[in-house]
Amino acid sequence: MVIAIDGYEANVPKRVGIGRYAYEILKHMFQNFKIQNSKFKIQNEIQFRIYLPNPPLNDMPQETEWWQYRVVRLRSFWTFTGLPLALWLDRPRADVIFSPTHYVPRFITIPRVMSVMDLSYLEYPQMFRAKDLHQLVYWTAYSVRHAAKILTISEFSTGAIMKAYGVPKDRIAVTYPGISMNSKLKTQNSKLFDKYGILKQYILSVGTLQPRKNYSRLIEAFSRLVKQEKGFDDVELVIVGKKGWLYEEILKAPRQFGVADRVKFLEFVPDADLPDLYRHALCFALPSLYEGFGLPVLEAMANGCPVVVSSASSLPEIAGDAGIYVDPNDVASIIQGLLKGLRETKEERKHRTEEGLRQAEKFSWQKAARETLAILQDVAKQK
Repeated sequence: MVIAIDGYEANVPKRVGIGRYAYEILKHMFQNFKIQNSKFKIQNEIQFRIYLPNPPLNDMPQETEWWQYRVVRLRSFWTFTGLPLALWLDRPRADVIFSPTHYVPRFITIPRVMSVMDLSYLEYPQMFRAKDLHQLVYWTAYSVRHAAKILTISEFSTGAIMKAYGVPKDRIAVTYPGISMNSKLKTQNSKLFDKYGILKQYILSVGTLQPRKNYSRLIEAFSRLVKQEKGFDDVELVIVGKKGWLYEEILKAPRQFGVADRVKFLEFVPDADLPDLYRHALCFALPSLYEGFGLPVLEAMANGCPVVVSSASSLPEIAGDAGIYVDPNDVASIIQGLLKGLRETKEERKHRTEEGLRQAEKFSWQKAARETLAILQDVAKQK
């Protein structure tokens, strides 16, 4: 059996969102199969062929007899030209092709499996650039129609896909993401604070700067909190996330609400530093308007940080009983959520963080990769 995988999104230096998902699935699929192969000598049963527009980065899984990379230089219109052409020409022909993105390759008869993170582009189209929106709307619709199986990252997203595209539930499978970082890594607090220029008291938020993260309302809520409530004179808001799209209003918000000296944008932070940023935060806040999963919430809980999150979309499914929930459209509600996260007693905080740790343990990349491989094998056998 030959399993082909579109590795385009996984093979990038700074991985967030789909890039992180694609990389972790590939990495853990490789690790899981390597362990199985060492025990049962099954390399002849499955051959993995990973298609890339560029040579694999150093942290991609190393090639073996059963894990091979195929570099295809036709990068432009990847799913229209480069990838389909390579799939047609390569022998033996693949039994299934997995695209860990919203887009499957065109013009092929090989069974296709795809991943859909969320449908925020349908729910909030005004929050996307015109070019990106057109691609997401039309290319995803085509891919969903032609995919033998659709993988997604929450039951919330499953319902959204069924409703938007009329897909029966038996064509969709939920493979929950896991945690990428090593939560046991620790650095000295003083070095961490000096490196990023933050105070010892801070509220943390993590996510790409884009409208649906609702950062402008979070900054407004933070501004009103520190101005109206006592005891928060030395508290900052630290936002970790690279610039995505339509982020200009977010960057203007601290000055607009009079807290330009109290809000720090750190852009990309390496995984090695994130555990301590979570661990030493007063609380974590993500009042998103829409999330397919909300991986930073899981990371915060795994590092013992109380989470203040939106009551919308998938976030209640991910945070469970550990979450402090707010209405993302109501600044007053966000303020109350932050206050609760900041003012809980030691016992209340201990109980919440313990609940968060239990919730986080339910999710792992190893499990997601095993489930993904089982689905790919099943689709290949049914062709």
